[in-house]
Amino acid sequence: MPVDVAAAVEAVYRSDWGRIVATLIALLGDFDLAEEYAQEAFTAALDQWAASGIPESPRAWIVSTARHKAIDRLRRQTLFTEKLQPQLAHELPSTTEQPAYEEDQIPDERLRLVFTCCHPSLAPEAQVALTLRSLCGLETDEIARAFVVPTATMAQRLVRAKRKIRDARIPYAVPSASEMTERLDAVLTVIYLVFNEGYTATRGEHLVRTDLCAEAIRLGRILRELMSPQSPQEVAGLLALMLLHDARREAREDAAGQIVLLENQDRSLWKRDQIVEGLSLVNEALQGSPGPYALQAAIAGEHCKAARPGDTNWREIVRLYDRLERINSSPVVSLNRAVAIAMAEGPNAALPIIDALAEAGDLENYHLLHAARADLLRRIGARDEAAKSYSRALALVTNEQERIYLQRRLREVQNDSVTH
Repeated sequence: MPVDVAAAVEAVYRSDWGRIVATLIALLGDFDLAEEYAQEAFTAALDQWAASGIPESPRAWIVSTARHKAIDRLRRQTLFTEKLQPQLAHELPSTTEQPAYEEDQIPDERLRLVFTCCHPSLAPEAQVALTLRSLCGLETDEIARAFVVPTATMAQRLVRAKRKIRDARIPYAVPSASEMTERLDAVLTVIYLVFNEGYTATRGEHLVRTDLCAEAIRLGRILRELMSPQSPQEVAGLLALMLLHDARREAREDAAGQIVLLENQDRSLWKRDQIVEGLSLVNEALQGSPGPYALQAAIAGEHCKAARPGDTNWREIVRLYDRLERINSSPVVSLNRAVAIAMAEGPNAALPIIDALAEAGDLENYHLLHAARADLLRRIGARDEAAKSYSRALALVTNEQERIYLQRRLREVQNDSVTH
């Protein structure tokens, strides 16, 4: 197979999976069927494009092929009238590229689809999980990581949510302007989790997926424009958070693609224009009673303000985490707060907090808990205990660059134990 064909198929998958699946969901009314036929169409593309060339509109080709596969198979199974709209076969043009949504409500197709999927009849976690799976192309284990739950648990949630949509005949319709506000929290969560998956990929050889980071920031910008002139502060907060984190992207890996810790990063590589924009948005988002995204953005802003690692105002970061924990308490927030306390007051002040989190068990399968505990133990000279925590983190990590970093740390504490 020509390399350019495989690359073209991969590019369409990354950029248009969500649009393709959403189109098929609108036509078939079934998540599982939509995903199944989309996958079959992508498989067919690998062979047919190699023989006949890459089509002028790859996404339209995939949608049309998936549509015809669905029609043919359901006809054979005598389920055509049950699973498809009766008029579909003769009314839908074969070159359809997107659902027939009204353009005057939400000015971007992908964002319209996110709003559509975040239906209030579903539980908030189900809304977000389904959107991430069906519209953003994330796998079940990637979504499970975002929610810090086992993959099997997330798989069951997805199955139940899809079943409810099918059985309750929940419509896929663009929400009115008045309905957008009630769906906003779920939409913000989707965008946030897409960015997180891009910023530190669940698996693969690379730490960062720039396509997901860029898509999340793009959606954040459009959402901010969409909600203007009375855009909620949290929209500005989320956009600021993403911009400030993304500003440091080029410095997070060395030439070999390996992780560079924040304290060791070449800050001249940070994108100053994004930092300036992000800090301006932070100031806007902190007005009144700031929400979780605004406070997280303020924390990221403190890092970006520091010209050198030693200039970081860790006590202010701890204070911001205190506020965040009060309004959005979660084990992950508590873990991040503990890391900040370790930087502000020393590892001994933070270890009891992390030990309590480990004892509670909510983060038992979260590799960053064990990695953070290992780092604090290393800093106080408890090398054997640190090695155990690094080993536990290694057993859980799935990203290759994170694995390399943890392996390096484990070797360091093991060698220190031998020399001492």
